[in-house]
Amino acid sequence: MEATEAAEIISELNEEKVEAEHEARFRNRAALQIAIVAAILAIGGLGGEKSRDEMVANNIKASDAWSFYQAKNVRQTMYQLAADQLKGALAAAPDAARPDAAARLKKYQSTVTRYEDEPDPKARGDETKGEGKKQLRARAESYEKAFEEASARNESFDWAETALQLAVVLGSVAILALNRWILYASGILGILGALLVANGFLMLVPVG
Repeated sequence: MEATEAAEIISELNEEKVEAEHEARFRNRAALQIAIVAAILAIGGLGGEKSRDEMVANNIKASDAWSFYQAKNVRQTMYQLAADQLKGALAAAPDAARPDAAARLKKYQSTVTRYEDEPDPKARGDETKGEGKKQLRARAESYEKAFEEASARNESFDWAETALQLAVVLGSVAILALNRWILYASGILGILGALLVANGFLMLVPVG
């Protein structure tokens, strides 16, 4: 074997060694990127599960509050009708029966007012605390608002999950194909997914 042939063989071996080192570094970098994306995906999954639980809970609470409101409204209407009838009969009632009728009318009117607005004296300034229609309406609307907020967070987490899953898939393809452009695409999707996860927790921008 001539010296030039030996030198060529050594050069080829060195090139193969360098290429193998580059491939190893690429795969390690890609594997680290996939691991980070997978961790973010897990965090986003927890956030999405929590937001879905909040959606269910607030939907049930809102439904219960509105049901209580409707029941209160029916009873208030009954007392209002009774008060109107008693008011009409009071003028024609005998003198002896008027004091009793007036007392009942006052009681009915007081009940109608109480059903409309009955705040909790222990919760000053909180319009959702109490058993009146005003408080029940405010409570139901607050639950509906909480449901909408949880729904918006869940939407962000859903989009994040899609982006992060695609990032993992593309990262795996990049390792097999040793293609840095596919890895860049995976990184972009990973960053987008991470931003959507952060948005799901902070709700800075509405999604959907």
